[in-house]
Amino acid sequence: MMTRRQANIGLISSAASASLANLARAQEPEAIELPLPRSQGGKPLIEALRLRRSIREYSPRSLPRQVLSDLLWAAFGINRPATGDRTAPYWRHVMVIDIYAVIADGVWIYEPKGHKLLLHLHDDIRANTGTQDFVATAPLNLVYVAHGERMGDISGEDKRLYASVDAGFIGQNVYLFCASEGLATVFRASLDYRELAKTLGLGAGQFVAFAQTVGYPA
Repeated sequence: MMTRRQANIGLISSAASASLANLARAQEPEAIELPLPRSQGGKPLIEALRLRRSIREYSPRSLPRQVLSDLLWAAFGINRPATGDRTAPYWRHVMVIDIYAVIADGVWIYEPKGHKLLLHLHDDIRANTGTQDFVATAPLNLVYVAHGERMGDISGEDKRLYASVDAGFIGQNVYLFCASEGLATVFRASLDYRELAKTLGLGAGQFVAFAQTVGYPA
């Protein structure tokens, strides 16, 4: 039988471990400054189109920071700094889509103006981003989140339609980048939209449009 002293020691040890975990979490960066995206390189467009395909088997190998930077810029980065316009077109010139980067160390939101990642959640929720097994171990799942509240007085059905079109443009940019860089990717609708929105803690009017897995082929 455990003595009172042993129980107290156990409680103190547990409290100390929790404090250390909280301290380590508090010291984690709230933002990741990405390196500048490369402006040269890659395969010619025709070759990338020839290589473009969906892949559902992934190595757990992490993406280097430079590759992640280039990928996010290609997806929906700013390609005309003077106007702030993006690499993909978007509905009525309204910024509707945010890209959530779901990786092993948490969930990060891509912020194109500063070309950086902003911490959203500490937890590894990769398994929650889809119904297929590979999403839990692939190094990166992109979740395309729409701001329906920015889309004005249109029906919910139209909001989802237009947001899906914008997400599709971004997803194709990702496909072409991955084809050029020898990466694997697949654009996905096989997910629990409501549960994922709840896990992400999305605000009123926001909703998940699609997700896309990226990594090295297995």
